[in-house]
Amino acid sequence: MRFSEIKTHLSKFRIGIAGAGGLGSNCAVALARCGIGTLVIADFDVIEEPNLNRQYYFINQIGLMKTVALKENIAHINHEIVVIIHQTKLNRMNITEIFSGCNIIVEALDSAAMKEMLIETVQIKMPGIPVVVGSGMAGWGKTNDIITRKIDDTLYVCGDEYSEVSDNLPPIAPRVGIVANMQANVVIELLLNIK
Repeated sequence: MRFSEIKTHLSKFRIGIAGAGGLGSNCAVALARCGIGTLVIADFDVIEEPNLNRQYYFINQIGLMKTVALKENIAHINHEIVVIIHQTKLNRMNITEIFSGCNIIVEALDSAAMKEMLIETVQIKMPGIPVVVGSGMAGWGKTNDIITRKIDDTLYVCGDEYSEVSDNLPPIAPRVGIVANMQANVVIELLLNIK
């Protein structure tokens, strides 16, 4: 399949991204470069200087809402993509409304509790919609430990599934970027299998 055919096919789909930090911003950019039709991005946070070590933002964007800056950055990559942003914290009540019509949802949240809440809500209230999760990307090295695991037809996990962020094991660009791009790769693989 030629890239022009891939872009034409992917342009028909709508992908939700829950979180616009290290995973979410890098995954959104990867999907934008491939020609996804619509991205629905939800995040409530602003860009801070420490975010720049792993998130797809720039010095002049410090202080902006992540969703606003990411929409701007995506427009510089591919102005044909529709980017819908929600500047809000996700909860069990708003997830289905925000991600309504999405073919796949990418989980890119920081806390384990938020990750679990998103997965449970989508599986219960949006049955059949795949969720692509990021879990285990802290630190550096150990590239071969980062994998994609299919749990079932609607749940995929990208990461090493064991490395937890701490002061001595921070999230930095290489491993975060690998996991974010693996998430985008799973999304594209799933969509290209849809006739």
